[in-house]
Amino acid sequence: MDGDTLYSIGELARRTGLTVKTVRFYSDRGIVAPMDRSPAGYRLYGIDAVARLDLVRTLRELGLDLSTIRQVVDRELSLPEVAAAHAEALAVQIRVLRLRCAVLTAVAERGSTPEETELMHRLAQLSEDERRRLIGDFLDAVFGGLDDAAPAFAGVMRSMTPELPDNPEPEQVQAWVELAELSLDPDFRTSVRRMAEQQAAEQLRSGTTVPRRDIAAAVRDQAGEALTADIDPASPQADPFVAAFTAHYAHLLGRPDDAELRRRLVIRLESVNDPRRERYLQLLAVVNGWPAPESLAPVFDWSVQALRVRTPRRTSP
Repeated sequence: MDGDTLYSIGELARRTGLTVKTVRFYSDRGIVAPMDRSPAGYRLYGIDAVARLDLVRTLRELGLDLSTIRQVVDRELSLPEVAAAHAEALAVQIRVLRLRCAVLTAVAERGSTPEETELMHRLAQLSEDERRRLIGDFLDAVFGGLDDAAPAFAGVMRSMTPELPDNPEPEQVQAWVELAELSLDPDFRTSVRRMAEQQAAEQLRSGTTVPRRDIAAAVRDQAGEALTADIDPASPQADPFVAAFTAHYAHLLGRPDDAELRRRLVIRLESVNDPRRERYLQLLAVVNGWPAPESLAPVFDWSVQALRVRTPRRTSP
């Protein structure tokens, strides 16, 4: 067949794999115009109609609307520009679908109430600026006003800031929603604020503006070794490890290493060992794509137990 051959709608349908009804529909919309008519009045099409219909089918499968397709095939619009715009729109749709999928998965797994589901949905759809404001409000509530100890907290605040990527995985969205819910919990805010105030007080008592290793880090290092060695916290073998971190705490506070200091340290470690704090850090790692943090609960549990068996109870006056 040469370029002068004309095709009926039926022949055009067979060559393109479309139905006669579909070809007639595109013809009626002016996307594929007939070149001539048969003596009986039937529409006839040139060979270029095959190429146009192949392009139309491809663009329809990619989701473009008929109005845009007509402008493309008539060269009123550049196909690369249309493709770029459509790809951007699809990216937005994909992100929305990811968010919906993540929320529905979380609802199914957690058995959420309608109220909780509504909150999760709103948190998942926050813009980047809205997410920053939400976390900024949380960090301000926790660290605000501790200006004298600011150098010690600048890095901590950065390390506690979630950064949800532009195209997050469903588990990152789920983690973000749970983390956001946690940051809105007034009781959790109070708990983390208390820890920050305790650390700030220790920093100020050290007599320097240079950030110092806090007691939680010292306990992690010392008690971690004892735990790895499978040392019973009540055994004499635990004495050197306990003495090491209590001496560090005494130095931080500028106080003697006595029973009162150890009782105070028990309270401090129990505060740090809040399971919600550990959960926040786990969720933060998921959102930011970081390696999962090691649980420090066993270390703090060991340390508290070791301190309690070595610290006499207060006697009533």
